[in-house]
Amino acid sequence: METARFASLIAATITTGLVSGLFYGFSVAVMPGLRATGDRTVVEVMQRINVAILNGWFMLGYLGALLFTGLAVGLHVPADGRAALGPLIGAFVCYVLAMVVTGVVNIPLNNALAQAGPADGLADPAAVRRAFEGPWVRANVWRTLLCTAATGLLAWALVLHGGA
Repeated sequence: METARFASLIAATITTGLVSGLFYGFSVAVMPGLRATGDRTVVEVMQRINVAILNGWFMLGYLGALLFTGLAVGLHVPADGRAALGPLIGAFVCYVLAMVVTGVVNIPLNNALAQAGPADGLADPAAVRRAFEGPWVRANVWRTLLCTAATGLLAWALVLHGGA
């Protein structure tokens, strides 16, 4: 049981850290870099990113973070695993909230961007960009903060687990 607890906690920390880093990268590099480009460029690049990101490696991290954190919570419920339970539950809640933000804001905005059609054929690329960029960036900041908090809580759970 101890090996499974530790392995799930390590896997949760790694996968959540990867997702946190992805969202952080968008917050501090991708979106600021696109801010200085033209409307058609923003639309085209984000349309391409939204297609490219849907791959097995992304899904392993994105869904793995949820599954491994949930597994770690479940494995730490028994009396001998409870030292790390508080931060684990906090990490799980933070990650679920980040997924809610993604599902309620980011994914619908990505879908609307895809439905707008090819960037070079848009009648008003500035309007498409305005409808997408501001709300997407704000939501991404929230999910970055939530995933970073989840990663920190998982790191704290590792410390507590080690002291158990």
